[in-house]
Amino acid sequence: IASKKKGLYEGVSIMNIIDLVKQVPDTTEVKLDPKTGSLIREGIESIINPDDRHALEGAIRLKEAHGGRIIVMSMGPPQAIDAISEALGMGADEGILLSDKAFAGADTWATSLTLGKAIEKVEDYDLVLCGRQAIVGDTAQLGPQVADHLELPQVTYVFEIEQIDEKSMIVKRRLENGFERIQCNLPAVITVIGELNAPRDAIVGRIIDACKEKAPIKIWNAADIGVQTREVGLEGSLTHVIKTFAPKVKRETEILEGDTKESVSNLIGRLRENRLI
Repeated sequence: IASKKKGLYEGVSIMNIIDLVKQVPDTTEVKLDPKTGSLIREGIESIINPDDRHALEGAIRLKEAHGGRIIVMSMGPPQAIDAISEALGMGADEGILLSDKAFAGADTWATSLTLGKAIEKVEDYDLVLCGRQAIVGDTAQLGPQVADHLELPQVTYVFEIEQIDEKSMIVKRRLENGFERIQCNLPAVITVIGELNAPRDAIVGRIIDACKEKAPIKIWNAADIGVQTREVGLEGSLTHVIKTFAPKVKRETEILEGDTKESVSNLIGRLRENRLI
């Protein structure tokens, strides 16, 4: 937590937190299939979505300050359990993987419904944390939609948790030219940005323990969270992607000749023509 003020957690005994994480391909290596337009995932390393790592670190620091438990929740194919295992290695206490063929092809609406139903099943929680957005979609819609499904207060783009007690919290929310200081009641849904903290590395020993059969990771399907298959996945999605493609970028180079004064004057004129200055 960014703030170090005295009394930051005054009045708080424990706080149970649900932290949402998404496993994503490392975008520095992602390529598109030229025929299908889909992401080529074979041979690409998967990572925890960067913004979600900051949310997880925030949850761990809250736990370290006054106790409680962290449940890491993710929706994805079976291999997404690796992201949950890494989160346990960082300091989370248990994990829940929502994995079912019925969940495949979900847009943010269907995904948030699935996560919302799973969170309702958990019941005992004070705060839901997640990253601002995923690097594979950049929609920043999931957190607010989860809050909507749960009918909870929400604050997005949080970069500092200033104060917290058992009933409410005060946070700072980043704006384009400054920030807002907001108080909201708990439980609530908070989405965070990278300014919140610097995430720690996972402890190898804890990752190894998490990968064993004794790992505290549950796998829930559609029946477990009480949803109909028509409500989730592709069938339950309100939006559908018609085509995905990498835009072609064409660059043209022009060398301005003449003496320095003439070249600079010509350059400024070109920049003004293209409304770059």
